[in-house]
Amino acid sequence: MSGRDRHDEKTDQSSQRQRPHKRDDKVMGRRSTPKQGDAHYYTNPFSFALELGFFAGLIWGGIHWLFHLLHFTVVPVGFLAEPFFKHEYIYTPAGHLTGWLCFILFSMLTSLLYTFTIRKLKGPFPGMVYGIVWWVILFVLVGPKLGMMKPLNRLTWDSIITEICFFLLWGLFIGYTVAMEYTDERKREPEHAGA
Repeated sequence: MSGRDRHDEKTDQSSQRQRPHKRDDKVMGRRSTPKQGDAHYYTNPFSFALELGFFAGLIWGGIHWLFHLLHFTVVPVGFLAEPFFKHEYIYTPAGHLTGWLCFILFSMLTSLLYTFTIRKLKGPFPGMVYGIVWWVILFVLVGPKLGMMKPLNRLTWDSIITEICFFLLWGLFIGYTVAMEYTDERKREPEHAGA
């Protein structure tokens, strides 16, 4: 065997070692590794809604607290806890924290409600409408009667506008996150469809 033949034989063996073995998915009957985005089909709506509601309450409850500290609104972050605690307690640091926790629980419940009723609606507008509906429920229908806040005619304009904008953005956060999770078609396209 000549030196050139040995070199060609070594090259063939090394190229075979370096080349990955192609596996035919049809022959294997299944994919050995999941494609990107496959986990999207198995999103558990209950755990997804709870996690989304927790972060919506954590983030937006903190923003509401900041709005109250900066005097954009006279409604404290603990307005949801008002029927269950003394009014003076709501304005203490512990009352603010309790109110924040109540807002987190409220966000988790409303996120579950949104996810299990209207999650298939696309775009940002359903979430914005959802937030405004909750503002109307809390600030017009239920809140003043339960003593959560003063009636609208006794609130300042700054507070009313701040609360409307706050609930609009809070609803947008919940609604658009749910819409992106359950209606984003780009995640459902097969890999071979092309990008």
